[in-house]
Amino acid sequence: MVQKEKRLLIVVAGPTAVGKTAYCVELAKKYGTEIISADSRQFYKELSIGTAKPSKEEQGGVVHHFIDSHSIHEYFSPGDFEREALKVLDKLFQTHEVVIATGGSGLYLKALTDGLDEMPEVDLALRQTLNERLDLEGIEVLANELRQLDPDYAEKVDIQNPQRIVRALEVCLTTGKPYSSLRKAKQAERPFQIQKICLDRPREILYQRIDQRMNEMLKNGLVAEAKKFEQFQDLYALKTLGYKEVYGHLRGEYDEAEMIRLLKRNSRHYAKKQLTWFRHQGEYEFREL
Repeated sequence: MVQKEKRLLIVVAGPTAVGKTAYCVELAKKYGTEIISADSRQFYKELSIGTAKPSKEEQGGVVHHFIDSHSIHEYFSPGDFEREALKVLDKLFQTHEVVIATGGSGLYLKALTDGLDEMPEVDLALRQTLNERLDLEGIEVLANELRQLDPDYAEKVDIQNPQRIVRALEVCLTTGKPYSSLRKAKQAERPFQIQKICLDRPREILYQRIDQRMNEMLKNGLVAEAKKFEQFQDLYALKTLGYKEVYGHLRGEYDEAEMIRLLKRNSRHYAKKQLTWFRHQGEYEFREL
């Protein structure tokens, strides 16, 4: 059993396509350890191309936890991840002084390192109503409502993420208080040390890498993968970047050229939001590759 004071979790965050996998594999080999993936889309075993899931070759023989661990038919929340990842960490720290966690999903990383807030139970009828409104009225209407009820949280959240918008509105409407006011500032106690790193690249290089990755996804069969699960496009796992743009094209809302433009543009926007989120945390050491 490794002594508590010697246990170190190295968190490697960063925007999409920055190069987290290669960096972490090299780091894991240096320390002879394993990696916990905190990428909220790579959990899903059915999806590979649109989630940019690292291949076995890219994983470099390093054990990666929480890749292909769940199905698109089950929602794996940040709280679920926190509980399961802490159990894995407890086992790994019995034989490893250092473990690496990585991903671009800030809320999942925050759940692992800081813990999540205790939120009130929400009426399921309210949740259903909000989801129906989401389908009928669109995310922008709900986002505007959140801006009125909780401008602080609306400023920080990914305003294009329907699950987070609905969750915040649920709490606001249930309690009559801003969601942000119920989010605790106190960090949960963890039986290990934590080092937080955020990778970055010069903006033009990062955007080139994002465009190149999207070209590779399309070449490798992104549209075919999306078609395979077209009947499930309303599931949370498929209402995400890389799939929603393809489904818009398949519904005839725009042509292929516009689909490709949206895929690249939205990926660049997402990378910018990721970097903004990690900078706002104030705890990450930024390293430019």
